[in-house]
Amino acid sequence: MSEILSSLRSLMASHSPPLDALVVPSEDYHQSEYVSARDKRREFVSGFTGSAGLALITKNEARLWTDGRYFLQAMQQLSKEWTLMRMGEDPLVEVWMSDNLPEEANIGVDSWCVSVDTANRWAKSFAKKSQNLIPTTTDLVDQVWQNRPPSEMSPVIVHPLEFAGRSVSEKLKDLRAKLKQESARGLVIAALDEVAWLYNIRGTDVAYCPVVHAFAIVTTDSAFLYVDKKKVSDETSAYFKGLGVEVREYTDVISDVALLASDQLFSSFASKSESTTKDMEIDSDQTDRLWLDPASCCYALYSKLDADKVLLQPSPLSLAKALKNPVELEGMKKAHVRDGAAVVQFLVWLDTQMQELYGASGYFVEAEANKKKQTSETSKLTEVTVSDELESLRAVKEHFRGLSFPTISSVGSNAAIIHYSPEPEACAEMDPDKIYLCDSGAQYLDGTTDITRTVHFGKPSAHEKDCYTAVFKGHVALGNARFPKGTNGYTLDILARAPLWKYGLDYRHGTGHGVGSYLCVHEGPHQVSFRPSARNVPLQATMTVTDEPGYYEDGNFGIRLENVLVVNDADTDFNFGDKGYLQFEHITWAPYQVKLIDLEQLTREEVDWLNTYHLKCKDILAPFMNQTQMEWLKKATEPVRVLV
Repeated sequence: MSEILSSLRSLMASHSPPLDALVVPSEDYHQSEYVSARDKRREFVSGFTGSAGLALITKNEARLWTDGRYFLQAMQQLSKEWTLMRMGEDPLVEVWMSDNLPEEANIGVDSWCVSVDTANRWAKSFAKKSQNLIPTTTDLVDQVWQNRPPSEMSPVIVHPLEFAGRSVSEKLKDLRAKLKQESARGLVIAALDEVAWLYNIRGTDVAYCPVVHAFAIVTTDSAFLYVDKKKVSDETSAYFKGLGVEVREYTDVISDVALLASDQLFSSFASKSESTTKDMEIDSDQTDRLWLDPASCCYALYSKLDADKVLLQPSPLSLAKALKNPVELEGMKKAHVRDGAAVVQFLVWLDTQMQELYGASGYFVEAEANKKKQTSETSKLTEVTVSDELESLRAVKEHFRGLSFPTISSVGSNAAIIHYSPEPEACAEMDPDKIYLCDSGAQYLDGTTDITRTVHFGKPSAHEKDCYTAVFKGHVALGNARFPKGTNGYTLDILARAPLWKYGLDYRHGTGHGVGSYLCVHEGPHQVSFRPSARNVPLQATMTVTDEPGYYEDGNFGIRLENVLVVNDADTDFNFGDKGYLQFEHITWAPYQVKLIDLEQLTREEVDWLNTYHLKCKDILAPFMNQTQMEWLKKATEPVRVLV
């Protein structure tokens, strides 16, 4: 690590102008959360492997900012050269730079890897000391990264209409109507999932996210896709030609954005779009504005435009993608049924293994292990081997295409690391006397899944049961909420935390995120969170969102429960204010471990909900179970007695 920092500082000194600091973001050219191996620059320079973070290298210091999900992980992974900066507790990176770097300092960044929003925010912060944000001539990290992984060459895959639910032509028509509404003549699309959704394509360029490295530009009469043409087969090329979408090289996007700015970007298929333009009656003398999303578009592209003629606001595709069509909703529900079956089959297998190999009392019996068995290296269970078993059970399910994120398979104190990622050579062995948390998901052609269950195969402590029960109560409270239309996730977040707050407990992550339809497992623009950004977009019918409160005790254990919900219209007795009301529908199916719940703390409503949910679990998953699995599932979903 010292050698990497030394090499970067040499490049900073020789850069024109010389740099006082270098920012290394986590993001790629599309501001993605999950990036390909060759784009993990921040991981390369810092050694920190979490999905979110920002590295800052100065002449004498190296600091890394990350959020509450990764505090423990970063402390473990950062070398002595690095200082951890805790987001939400320590100063923001731009504040720290403004306060600690000298007057007129030059702060370098690869302008392809920083969003317009972020670059503008930093520039504003730097102004008070006349500090300068300097786009580097090349990415300095790439210059010192020996053996950097090669570019991905996976093919562009057409996503069938039977799964997409809406044609590209329909989506383009709706998009052009939005352009007209905002008096814009074109939209630059940088977010990978938006490009994939708009053109009904998928790929494997990024692990866990079925997307293709590509940009898109859509104007009132043309449409472009920017992608490495070696990824486009003759058949796929014909598909785009039939849509009137012109395919150009990935690297052409920078010059084409410049052409777009001067209204000199023309498509060879433009004539095919003339009828669409006429149908929409787009005014030829409309305001000469170009639309881009400042959160997902990089500063490199924005810098080619006239800032006075740019409409900086969220992409219209973000919300359109989040509002699932009927085909997508049906696919999501079916995918979650198959996925739930895999999770239950996994729990049955794991329960048996824990009893046979470790003398555990098991999933149903609340007792300490009756004997400690010595397991051989080949037979012992680890966080990695059990997660591999879960993946194998998913892999045989219809339409499976891979995991939707790295499985968080964590035992005991590792479960307190919110986004823990076990490694084969360093992971923990399963332990019947400790909590096991498994947060996992899969990509299916008809939907993306995300589920978390926390279990104990021995005797949980009273404190562990209290904490699990509080998390469960918050999980149920959010899932059962009814709320007026226009309500955002910031407002609802308290429902999941209130049972924990009663005991002075909390968790350092959001409570819910959108989920894509065979796309990214984390999808905006909506969220359920304490973060102010959760105020931006109200929840709407047909959105999907997770419900995942938790509690994490450093050095001891972690608990999280997660289901995916669909937002539906609610049939209420009254309709105050004529707003209309919404409610949630659970589409994730796997039982909760009753022995971890202190039933005396549940209300009658919570007990009724648990029994109803478990009954549905049993009935919905029964067709996938063999006799042994079905017997286990029946026992896991037996009604609990009402104690209040």
